[in-house]
Amino acid sequence: MNATLLLRITIAIILLTHSVFGMFNNGINDFGNLFLNQIGFAPYGVLLAWLIKLSHVVAAVLLLLNKYVKLAGFVTILVLIMGIILVHFQEGWFVVGGGRNGMEYNFLLIIVLLAIMYPNGFKKDKIQE
Repeated sequence: MNATLLLRITIAIILLTHSVFGMFNNGINDFGNLFLNQIGFAPYGVLLAWLIKLSHVVAAVLLLLNKYVKLAGFVTILVLIMGIILVHFQEGWFVVGGGRNGMEYNFLLIIVLLAIMYPNGFKKDKIQE
């Protein structure tokens, strides 16, 4: 079994559930209209919200297929970092308990994605002498 298989499956499930439900309950449109447009992305908030959620779906599929994992990871990490900057940072660290809607969950997802993308760490290739 691939060392990152369980992590890839877990992140794919999280990305899919975080995206797909919003496609059917108007959550993505609400996020675009009621949040992104209000913080300065008008009139492109809904389009941006859909692009974000579709990027999650594509990343989930690529992670499950173990294809273009670094690309999927980089795009998802970029989205998560922007989520921290635009939404979660002002709410603090904790998602629940010591706060609400904080950045700890995005931080965890970023670290797990990095572990998937670089299962052997960030080692440089050494030149044999």
